[in-house]
Amino acid sequence: MKSTQPAHKPPQSRLFGLAALLSLGGLADSIYLTVTHLTGENVTCVASSGCSEVLSSSYATVGKIPLGALGALGYFAAFSLATLAAFGYPRARTFLTFLVGGMLATTLWLLYVQAFVLHAFCDFCLLSAAITLSLSGIVTLSYFFGRRHRTAGEEAQLLES
Repeated sequence: MKSTQPAHKPPQSRLFGLAALLSLGGLADSIYLTVTHLTGENVTCVASSGCSEVLSSSYATVGKIPLGALGALGYFAAFSLATLAAFGYPRARTFLTFLVGGMLATTLWLLYVQAFVLHAFCDFCLLSAAITLSLSGIVTLSYFFGRRHRTAGEEAQLLES
């Protein structure tokens, strides 16, 4: 017997939608840092005083490429994958998981560098770290919601048999 429950978005779709929105925030932050780096403008920090030290350090670039540009690329990819995952593409979920894992590892390294090597913090870098940590939490939650949702679906198929 088929149920007549109203169709609704699974919690995973909402989580991936939130991940897409957060990724746009990270993209804006990264683009701002890239533009200021390339134009030579100073970034003004509000909550800390170490923006200049962090953003002018040797850790702020990979070769001649500013880390902000790499961040923008990562956030754009995260936005794209989260959007596809929200519409139910399972491979996008897998790729998003690996991408966010790499972003998290990079973020933890850069937080270490700010805290223990440079002894200075950048507000915009901390914002990016908070966004990446949030994306990591969302990806982790989506895994558990997906597991629970699949288990409930499998049970329903067994009951129908």
